[in-house]
Amino acid sequence: MSSVNRWLAASLVVLAGVALQAPLAAQEDLTVLPAIPNDYAPKKTDWGEPDFRGRWPIDHLNGLPLQRTPEQGNRAFLTEQELAERQARIDQLAGRYAAEDSQDKIGQGHWVEMGVGSRRTSLLVTPANGRLPEMTEEGKRLSAQMRSSWRNGQDFDWVTDFDSWDRCITRGLPASMMPMMYNNGLRIFQSPGLVAIQMEMIHETRIIPTDGRAAIPVQIRNWLGESRGHWEDANTLVVETINFRPGASATNIVTSGSPPSNDSPISEQAKLIERFHMTGPDTITYESHYEDPTIFTAPWGARLEWQRNDEYEFFEYACHEGNVQLRNYITASRAERAGKTPEAQ
Repeated sequence: MSSVNRWLAASLVVLAGVALQAPLAAQEDLTVLPAIPNDYAPKKTDWGEPDFRGRWPIDHLNGLPLQRTPEQGNRAFLTEQELAERQARIDQLAGRYAAEDSQDKIGQGHWVEMGVGSRRTSLLVTPANGRLPEMTEEGKRLSAQMRSSWRNGQDFDWVTDFDSWDRCITRGLPASMMPMMYNNGLRIFQSPGLVAIQMEMIHETRIIPTDGRAAIPVQIRNWLGESRGHWEDANTLVVETINFRPGASATNIVTSGSPPSNDSPISEQAKLIERFHMTGPDTITYESHYEDPTIFTAPWGARLEWQRNDEYEFFEYACHEGNVQLRNYITASRAERAGKTPEAQ
């Protein structure tokens, strides 16, 4: 699919998202999210499980921040004025990125998926204030040690000075299930006893057994943890993930609305429970519940409304081609500290 056709398809999805959210403006109580519908019975696979297969990009949610502002308190929805202000900010940023592109130059605007101004105040729905809970003292200590090329004012001397996403390893979990400014594709595959979720970012694939097999030993730890799933009711997939390998980020610094200064590290005690509710032939409500008592003083959870778009095409995720970007960062950082240009070093 050409970039123009992809943009048109994505625009139709965004417009559909606006239409779906329009009735919420008449809601008197802005603090309450509507209940998740549970009356839809999806078609079945040939082996008798609910059929969730398809492409479910979350690019339309990129305008929805992870956290609320403190001033929004426990409100689940924006006022009309706040929505207009949010959309204006998104349009301004989108215009800035688009201006980078020209006939002889392809800038960031070619890749950015800005989303639409959602009426929701935040992806987070728990705690009630829609904000990440306070970190423990250990969480604060580990968070202060995290590095990222996306954060200003950091020096780089070796590959370990970069986070797992800089190094093209992983964006972390549940961060990888959150919208970003590009590569927001999610694709679900199924086979008897297995569900696979492919992510456009870094092209990672989560393999989720649903056949009741036993958990692996806790000594075996993965970047995306180890998942086990089961079907609940006629339209819900429940996935529990443990055995996380520390080193990635639970929220990631580039997740819209995430903490501006520090990431949220992952410890070996992290646990993620996800519920995928199919609410219609082209809609899934995704809920996540995350707890890590080493890092956070309380659990937190998010809710995302997915929309099917089987026309969405995954871009190649080449990350830093030739594996030279980290070396360039290190060279430039050393030169800057030495008061020299990289060419003179």
